[in-house]
Amino acid sequence: MKKSLKQIVTEEIVSLLNEGGIRNMKELSKRYPMAKIYFHQDLDGVTTAIAMKEYLEQHGIKVVDAEIIQYGDKEFAIKKTDASGDIMPVLVDFAHGKPMFVIHTDHHDTQAGVEKGTATSFKPSRSNVETISQTLSPKDIFTQEDINTISMVDSADFAKYNLTPDQIMNYLFTIDRERPTSENKRKMGLVANKLLLAFKNKPDYLRNIVMRAKPSLMNILLTIKDLIKTEGYADVESLRKNQQDYIQAQKVSKNVNVEDNIIVQYGGGSMIAPGSYDRYTPFKNNPNADFIVIAWPMGMIQASCNPFKKDRALKGVNLGEIKDEVLGKFENELKSIKIPLSTIKWIAENDKNFGSQSVGFTFKDFVAIYKDSFDSSKKSENFLSMMESIMKRPFRYLSEKQMAVLDSIKVSAWDLIEANSGGHKCITNISGLNFIKRNSRPPVGKKQQKGNDDEYETPYLTLMKQIQREFVNVLKEKIKNSDEDRYEPDYEVEMVESIKRVTKSIIKSRPNRIS
Repeated sequence: MKKSLKQIVTEEIVSLLNEGGIRNMKELSKRYPMAKIYFHQDLDGVTTAIAMKEYLEQHGIKVVDAEIIQYGDKEFAIKKTDASGDIMPVLVDFAHGKPMFVIHTDHHDTQAGVEKGTATSFKPSRSNVETISQTLSPKDIFTQEDINTISMVDSADFAKYNLTPDQIMNYLFTIDRERPTSENKRKMGLVANKLLLAFKNKPDYLRNIVMRAKPSLMNILLTIKDLIKTEGYADVESLRKNQQDYIQAQKVSKNVNVEDNIIVQYGGGSMIAPGSYDRYTPFKNNPNADFIVIAWPMGMIQASCNPFKKDRALKGVNLGEIKDEVLGKFENELKSIKIPLSTIKWIAENDKNFGSQSVGFTFKDFVAIYKDSFDSSKKSENFLSMMESIMKRPFRYLSEKQMAVLDSIKVSAWDLIEANSGGHKCITNISGLNFIKRNSRPPVGKKQQKGNDDEYETPYLTLMKQIQREFVNVLKEKIKNSDEDRYEPDYEVEMVESIKRVTKSIIKSRPNRIS
């Protein structure tokens, strides 16, 4: 039967829309009947995984499994998937690629470890789900209202919508019939996010949401409520009580202080009770604070603006630039500390879930993440081949001789921290300080000695607190200088404005004339 002009045009439009997606999706759908999705452990990661699941199934690929992937040692504990089989490994909302992934999509500024031949979609945007739902897919997967809420949460753009910490931290959704539908939908989405985070460390919790939920925040919320009931998780009242107890404990914590509207905090307090911890608790307890600088015992310093204040780039200060300036003051000291590759591998594979099926920290991972501090051209092909072979084995199975080979390659603490840190003007982090804590790997057969860092002051903790203190001091100085620049009288501008006011007054005082 001859096709009508309308049919031909429709098919061409659909074809063009499909071409806007993953570039070789047609070939992939013929090659792989099934897929497994690896996703980041937050609202954008979960919703991106759900959107990707919908997108793949539109192309006839059934998603049979999903798994969390997190930065740090959790990144290398994920289970191996053989791309030569029938299940296609897909990575979403994550900046570090790996050889096994066939599709990789992300919205961060930079990516590392992406292999040639991987089907990629890297587009800077407010959230990764926005790209999957509205760019790759020929038709929207999540609604625009849902996308706006997810993007707002991912970027902490709360001041734009006049939101308060109480609204972000709320566990209970009730419809306010006096408010617009859009506000009620946003409120519902925020509760979905809060409940999603409350149990994120429970085994298979986020995986079950991805596998069961349809692409809508309402359906995600209903799925979560069903999981809470069937799995016997803490109910909403228990979550709220734990949250209130945590808020009160943090109010009087000796590890939380406010200096010149900067919250200076060490650790997060007791976070064991379900639903207790919330990253915005410091701003709820100290609503007038402009910034927070927090040091975490695991080896990270985070700094951020108060996201509930209107001016997100508060006082003209750029936290990303401060991070670089502060690290620069410790450059010589950090460059003098050398960390062997054996230690890097040991720490990378130290997650409690690491097992024989985990992907592990390979030589390709090392080169991808620390390429700027490792010059492979100075090593022979035989040596590099030997290194690659050794690094394929889990750390726990290496012999003393193999570890000694890895000991021969060292990276400075400066390069490790530079590679692991990042951020921008409103939020930034200094990461990788944990490598200093354990700058030598244990001998073969010896297990890691675990202790409580808070019991005594170690050289590692001393250095971390020094860096935190320097960050606070530089931030104070930047605020002071910015305030002086902002409020220094500009006499030329004032004179022009004064002339304008006088002129308007004269014109206004003149009698009306009819020409």
